[in-house]
Order: sequence, then structure tokens, then C-alpha cells
Amino acid sequence: MAQHAEHSATGKSATMPSDVTGKLSVFDRFATAASAVASKAGFFVFCVILVLVWAPTIFLLPSVDTWQLVINTATTIITFLLVALLQNTQSRSDAAVQQKLNALADGLADLMGEMSSDHPDLRRHRRELAEAVGLEDRESAG
Repeated sequence: MAQHAEHSATGKSATMPSDVTGKLSVFDRFATAASAVASKAGFFVFCVILVLVWAPTIFLLPSVDTWQLVINTATTIITFLLVALLQNTQSRSDAAVQQKLNALADGLADLMGEMSSDHPDLRRHRRELAEAVGLEDRESAG
């Protein structure tokens, strides 16, 4: 699964929150706006109104097949476009959460390293934490 990670000022994929420039592409900004619209009650109301407007057209269209084709085509197009847009925002959200978790794990590992002289068990726990960071890359499907 390809991730849409933010990029740092150097052009490399950002791994820590401080590496993120915060600059989104035009498509990413559009996908974010579309996601915000689709998650509002107004979009749901629009969808309900679309169905309510479509339903009586059975009397205007020449056949039931044409009548069903109209709603099937409209809903398929809307669904197809929304899936692509929402997947974009979901992928970016997942990447942002992963960057935050990596930063937390890095800070915790540093603290565990500093305290391991007083608490010998922390060395083992720190090693396990270091092995677990990046686990999602090793266990992902693609």
C-alpha cells in the first residue's frame, strides 16, 4: 500500500513531525475540502434530495431500465470520485499519525537509554521498542 507521506524541505519523505513542511499539493487541498464537504450533514441531505427528485422521474422516462440507469450512473460516478478523494485524505491522515507515533517512540527510546544505567531492564525494553518502530512497513501488504 503506497503511503502519501508529507515531504520535507529537502524533498525527502518526512519521518518526524518537525520534518513536515505543511505544504499540500493542489490535489491534496481539493481532496481535503471534498472530504470536509462529504462529512457534513448537508451532503447527506443533498444525496437524499437527489433520490427524492429521481424517484418520480419514473413517470417521465420511457422505460424502467432508463429510470434505473439514471440513478445508477449518478451514484456510481459520485461513489467512484469520492472513494479516490477520501482515500487520499485517509492515507495522509494515517501517515501523519504514524509520524507522531514514531516521534513519541523516538523520545521514549531516548529517555529509556538515559535511564537504563539505573534500570537494567530498560535496555531490553528499549531494544524491543526500536524493533517495533517501523513494524507497519514490514507487515504491510505492499
